Amino acid sequence: MKRKRIYNPSSTETLSERKVFSGNPHGILNFTKAKYQWALKLWDLMEANTWFPKEVDTTDDVRDYRTNLTAAEKRMYDLVWSQLISMDSFQTNNLADNINPYITAPEINAVLARQAYEEANHSKSYAVMVEAICENTDLIYEMEKHDEILRKKNDYISSVYEELAGEVTDEKLLYAMVANQILEGVYFYSGFTAIYALARAGKMLGSAQMIRFIQRDEITHLLLFQNMINSVRKERPDLFNEKSEKKIKEMFVKAGELEIEWGKYITNNAIMGFTDEIIEEYIHYLVDDRLTSIGFGKLYGAKHPIKWVDDFAKFNEQKSNFFESKVTNYSKGSLSFDDF
Repeated sequence: MKRKRIYNPSSTETLSERKVFSGNPHGILNFTKAKYQWALKLWDLMEANTWFPKEVDTTDDVRDYRTNLTAAEKRMYDLVWSQLISMDSFQTNNLADNINPYITAPEINAVLARQAYEEANHSKSYAVMVEAICENTDLIYEMEKHDEILRKKNDYISSVYEELAGEVTDEKLLYAMVANQILEGVYFYSGFTAIYALARAGKMLGSAQMIRFIQRDEITHLLLFQNMINSVRKERPDLFNEKSEKKIKEMFVKAGELEIEWGKYITNNAIMGFTDEIIEEYIHYLVDDRLTSIGFGKLYGAKHPIKWVDDFAKFNEQKSNFFESKVTNYSKGSLSFDDF
């Protein structure tokens, strides 16, 4: 598979002939003519959700970090940011370098470009949090050089992406889409939930608010790759065979194992509201949910063990701020996910 041409005036591809990949695009982005309407809806949703790290007040978090967090909570907090920093750094480059050059539907190209911006914005938010709150900024940004478990997880995630650095095939690109769905829908969630657990105890409320903004973005990113995979399933059913199903399920099993190991490692059975059993059940629940969303069966039959997490992540059009008494307008992103 070759990278698409940026400009291809000789293309005779019609709208109905457009493909997620292996198409022959003209190179002109026309938002008034799109085959994949879900991509336009996602663009509108992501645009409506635009936010900036400076919107979040972290003043009280500085005090909490220095005086109210236990040693176990402080350790967990630092490790969470180290891992999130790594993943969004990977993803910013991965989208631009490994995925978008081979996607031949211009409306999907646009959404992927928007996602790459949002991943960089997440990196900016981490910088804001770490610089304002944490005691050793350099250590957090270089934690994988000192922490074996973090390095193990980062090495695996990056190795999956690096497979695209060689010859790109249809099968490899499908697996890359699945890897992105796993990153957006599994790998972030121990970290997100750990910060929500602190907020549930009345600590690090600004950090939890920042995570809410980030997670809202990640949900649209998850929907993006979910829709890409399901569109490819319709266009290229030959790629969804016994071999690929086995490979995809193995990818999810490995991801679940790594995320469970990470969740247990950062909490160390010392965080209120978490146990090793809860972490395992929650990650298995996420794996099942992500698999079924792309047409595969469940592996574990797990149930959601910590539904309070979902309440922390919600944005409603008009609601009382979860962490403050004042009313905040969250009219951004009012499109329904039912549209997808």
